[in-house]
Amino acid sequence: MSDAAASASPPSAPAAPAVDRSPSNVRVWLLAIRPATLPAAVGPVLVGLGASIGSGAAFRLDTALACLAVALLLQVAANLANDLADFRRGADTPDRTGPVRVAAAGLMTERRLEVGIGVVIAASAAIGAYLAVVGGVIMLGLGALAVVSALAYTGGPWPYGYRGLGEVFVFAFFGLMAVAVTAYLQAGRIETVYLLAAIPMGALITGILVVNNLRDIPTDRAAEKRTLAVTFGEGFAKAEYYAMLVVAAVAPVTLLAARLAGPAVLLPLFTGLMVEPMVREVAAVGPGSDRRRLNRVLAGTARLSLVYGVLFAAGLSIRIGA
Repeated sequence: MSDAAASASPPSAPAAPAVDRSPSNVRVWLLAIRPATLPAAVGPVLVGLGASIGSGAAFRLDTALACLAVALLLQVAANLANDLADFRRGADTPDRTGPVRVAAAGLMTERRLEVGIGVVIAASAAIGAYLAVVGGVIMLGLGALAVVSALAYTGGPWPYGYRGLGEVFVFAFFGLMAVAVTAYLQAGRIETVYLLAAIPMGALITGILVVNNLRDIPTDRAAEKRTLAVTFGEGFAKAEYYAMLVVAAVAPVTLLAARLAGPAVLLPLFTGLMVEPMVREVAAVGPGSDRRRLNRVLAGTARLSLVYGVLFAAGLSIRIGA
């Protein structure tokens, strides 16, 4: 092209201004908090409330809200600590098939995560101090254990999640303790029904972790994270997930048969409609399959725990015919 022709050409359009496509600060914190997992913290508290009401205890709004707040805060603390610890241990790699982890993606510094964890734990401790006033000094010990459990899953000098103990601790603290402590703070006592009602909730919360570990077998194995799924394989993890669902289905029937609850306790069995598609997704996992599909099962199991918890709580609170 000649100089004359070039000078006659129409001027090119100005370049569009660069657009910052990085997520907002709020969006980054939401990614770190993982809202899809939070329903798992609500169900056990609701079941504890339902069991206590069914046993004749008067409803206390103050302790109910405090238990709910502590449960949610501990779930958030666990999520933030897991994000940070897995990044430091090299478990979150570009090959990861789960949701975005903010530390590994460079969206948040380690220091900001540490501050966030500290703030969340401080808030839970403040509310826990009130629960200790209501329930006695034992609440302080249980609260401290719950905090340690939340942080030590993948963090600290002996991360139990890397040693195949994740299911045990999740079942104990996020299932059994959450239900039993909530009921105790309402009723001022512990009854057999409180402990039995905690079992299916512990099973469903554990099921969330099982799906997570099944999805992450390749990357966890590479990072030497010895979950039960890594140690015993996909078949074991699938059977473990199915077993958690069976426990949740059998528990209401057992409570009714033992005359610890009325016929309304069978309401959670309607959640069977939610279970079938998730079972199919888990069964389809195999060599070469897209493990990202298990993200839907993980979120679905969290929703299942909430819906089951609502129906179970309602059924436990209705003593007609018991």
